[in-house]
Formats: sequence, structure tokens, C-alpha cells
Amino acid sequence: MNPSHDHLITLAIETSCDDTSVAVLRGQTVISNLVSSQINRRFGGIVPELAARAHQAGILPVLRSALDEAHLAKKDINLIAVTYGPGLIGSLLVGLNVAKGLAFGLKKPLIGVNHIEAHILASFLEKETPTLPVVALVVSGGHTLLVLVKAIGDYQLLGSTVDDAAGECFDKVARLLGLQPAEDSMMGGPLIDQLAKHGNASKFTFPRPLLKDRNLNFSFSGLKTSVMNFLKPRSSNEIENDLSDICAGFQEAVVDVLVEKSIRACLDYGVSELVITGGVAANSRLRVRMKERSDREGIKLFVPSPAWCTDNAAMIGITGWLKYKKGVISTMELSPQPALQW
Repeated sequence: MNPSHDHLITLAIETSCDDTSVAVLRGQTVISNLVSSQINRRFGGIVPELAARAHQAGILPVLRSALDEAHLAKKDINLIAVTYGPGLIGSLLVGLNVAKGLAFGLKKPLIGVNHIEAHILASFLEKETPTLPVVALVVSGGHTLLVLVKAIGDYQLLGSTVDDAAGECFDKVARLLGLQPAEDSMMGGPLIDQLAKHGNASKFTFPRPLLKDRNLNFSFSGLKTSVMNFLKPRSSNEIENDLSDICAGFQEAVVDVLVEKSIRACLDYGVSELVITGGVAANSRLRVRMKERSDREGIKLFVPSPAWCTDNAAMIGITGWLKYKKGVISTMELSPQPALQW
């Protein structure tokens, strides 16, 4: 039996960093998507070896639960998609080895997926999907870049960060402000987003790096340093009293740059549709400002649901499915590429 593409069952695995995720899709429809998150607060971040061990311990239970939730068995799988880069090599190896084992044992096609490409194509998980070509802003803890998506598999990098990614800057500033997420809670970026809703963004002004430069690159390291220098002469009580205003001012600086560069990319390349994705795309202020500006410029905006913006296997599955439709199949020699680019 050879089901049509619209009815293909795709099993997808994502283990590029510290989240173990498995999803099951029927065509473009997600029927299960499970994410097991690792919390390593005591180390102040991700420890690669511990992340790999946690993937080893968790991936098979998560896989079984994803199939159970979809009311399917391994024999029902038609296609296996898996992240092979970029990411932590130990983490990538765990997911890739499980995917290869399944593909070999079930005699099913294996599709290796670029994690960044999957963030872009996460917009195809929604009911209303973009029409290519589009400009995509990928903005997360590890990446901030603008890409011209001409077709599935045909991409042109327009600009990227020259230092810190936007999400990385959010998390570093959160630590400078003493924002400590509770165990099993959110990272620094969403905490700043929440506090900023109650703040005055114009009370404190922070720099907008590269905002006026005609290129489409980003830089957020100087912004982080500016916040650090702003906080140095202030007491903890002063910072606490102004916390919401500081968060709002800092967040507005980041959002200004992301919005301006994204819209400029659309106008420069004559593209009328824009996708923003990645973990920072869940930021409420970015969503509001980008919608306002894109409407004003006559640009149609696509933003995946927050669940599809952070790392998840559903975006790996939709990307694998779209690539398979174009005839792309990986070999069993597929290896992890921790520094994978375009």
C-alpha cells in the first residue's frame, strides 16, 4: 500500500539541544507532538554531556507515548524525519541513531532535516500557509537571521547576527536583572516579556544596534553591555522598583531592530509575505509590532502558534514531509552536523 502524500504517516524526532521531542503527523496534520524538557538550573545552562544522557534515557519513552497518543503502531509509519544539525553533537547522535534504527528495521525512508530550515517551515503546520517566495526571520536563543525562501530547499541568507542572538541577549539580560526562573519554569526571555507588559518602554532608552545600517545583519552584544552599564550604579532596590520599565525599554530596543530589518528585507527584495519563527517569535510585543508594521506596508505576516515556535518535532516532521514530496531521501550514512549551515 502506498498512501498519497496527504495521508503519509511521518514520525519525527528532534534532539538538537536539550529538549527530547517526538511527533506524529498525517500529511500536514499533527496528531501528536510531545516535548520532554530538561532543566539544568544548578549549572546555569545546558551541559552537553548531561543533555545527551537525558536524551538517551528519555527518547524511547517519549517515542512510545507519541505513538500511543496518535493511536498508531510502528508498522503504521511511512516516513521518518530527524534533525541532523545544527546542534550539540551528542544530542544529535541520540536522535539520529534512533531514527536510523527505525528506518532500517521498518524499511522506511529516512529524511535528515536542518533544524533552522524546520523553524522556517513550521509555518506550514498552520491552516493558512504562506505562498513562496517569502522572507523568514528566524529568531531564537541560538539564531537570528533573515532568509529569502524561494522554494522548499532553495534559500538565500540575507543577514545574520554578528555576535549574540536575540534570544541569547534576552536570557543574559534576564540574569543581569536577577530574574531567576523557578524550577521547571520558563527561561529569561518570557519573564522579561511578562514584566514588560506592565512597564513604560519610553522611561529608559537603550541602543538599537545596526538599526540604521543598510545591511540586514544583527548585533545584540552591545545592547546587553548597555544594560549592564545602566545597572552598575543602581542599587538592588532601585532596580527592583524600575524592573518592569527596564524590561520594557530593553525589549522595545530588540523589537525595533527585528521589525525594521525584517520589513526592510521584504521591501528590498520585493517580497509581499513575511514569516517570523523561532523561540523569540512567541514574544508578545514582537508579534504586535510586526503585525502593525507589516499591515502598514501591505505585507502579509505569518507567525506559527507559540507551540511551533520553540524547538519541537512537529516542525521536523512537516519539513521532512515537504522534502520527501520533492523526492529528497537521506541515506543511512547520514551523520550529525553540529555546525550545519545552509
